[in-house]
Amino acid sequence: MPNNSTISSRHQRATPYLLDELAVTFHRSAAGMAWRWRTEFTVAVTVTAAYLRLAYYWNWIWAAVAIGVIVVPATRRFVTRRFWCVLSRHRIQRLCWEVRLHTRAGRLPLVLWTRPTKVGERAWLICRAGICAEDFEDHVGELRAACYARDARVTRNLRWSQLVTIDIIRRDTLAASHEVASPLASLHARHLRALATAAAPTAGPGLADIELADTGT
Repeated sequence: MPNNSTISSRHQRATPYLLDELAVTFHRSAAGMAWRWRTEFTVAVTVTAAYLRLAYYWNWIWAAVAIGVIVVPATRRFVTRRFWCVLSRHRIQRLCWEVRLHTRAGRLPLVLWTRPTKVGERAWLICRAGICAEDFEDHVGELRAACYARDARVTRNLRWSQLVTIDIIRRDTLAASHEVASPLASLHARHLRALATAAAPTAGPGLADIELADTGT
């Protein structure tokens, strides 16, 4: 019987997609998992290093108090917005796996960057061979549900078709809770004052002027 190692080496020489197989192996390895969770690992290492540094100068209790009372409130808005960016990235990757938006080798679209916007988040993706922007448009419903969002919009780059932009809509800036004041009321009042000022010099004589004319004084 032929040796399994010989068959495996012959298969590797025959396949034209050896790099895809290596990429899938890296994706499922510990290094690949560390790359996918790089943001969480970076935050954990940074907070731990800051805590140990403060504890070196003060003590363990005051270091925890400083981080909880000063650092957390000061960075709450930044951390909250970045949290949703990281969550959207993971949810998009999970969606691609569940709805089979990946290659035959199992490679998912690469999420290049995710940043916060006024209404949610915006993610830039690069599609692998066999995936296009229209595939994401067919799964907009699953996309907004996966990201816990109000809506999702998919835009294809006009020059590079493999680049896809996904806008995650979480907030409506024109909703009733965000009332936009209309300038029409102030403009109308200003117009009335201008008309009254323009009509004042052309008005007829007052009642006092008429009485003085009748008395001949």
